[in-house]
Amino acid sequence: MRRQKRFQQEAELNVTSFMNLMIVLVPVLLMNMVFSQLAVLDLKLPLGDQPGAVNPEDVSLAVVVRDSGFEITRTLNDNAESIAVLPKINDRFDYQGLSQSLQDIKKNPGFGQRTDISLLSAPDIDYQTLIHVMDTVRIYPAVVAASLVDATLFPDISLGDAPEVTP
Repeated sequence: MRRQKRFQQEAELNVTSFMNLMIVLVPVLLMNMVFSQLAVLDLKLPLGDQPGAVNPEDVSLAVVVRDSGFEITRTLNDNAESIAVLPKINDRFDYQGLSQSLQDIKKNPGFGQRTDISLLSAPDIDYQTLIHVMDTVRIYPAVVAASLVDATLFPDISLGDAPEVTP
């Protein structure tokens, strides 16, 4: 018996449906990337008690966050003094009062060009409260030429522990 060779045609790879899928999928993925952005803050560590690391002539500004509310302090020559105390209102932190107090401090010529602030929190303060305080300390909404813009307060934030309360 004689075998006959059959001529087999090579199978063609049909990529048309795959290309159609990519044409639809790529723009959809690119449009969704805008909605999945993360905000990243560049935080700094406090300088500590190293000799010569901090110029004692500099005035430093700090927001102390405790369970009772906010306290804004300034430190000059290792002497800390309270500028403003903002207690909780109806068991909620007064973020609007904090923003207004920092705006008034920013108008002071001594703090007009400053961009750094320390955020000192008590151990029992939750993470979401710290995030709200960081957002309040960094920017505030301002009206410029009939449009709402974000004005800068103190964007360079350092984190630390709040000092113990002494009676």
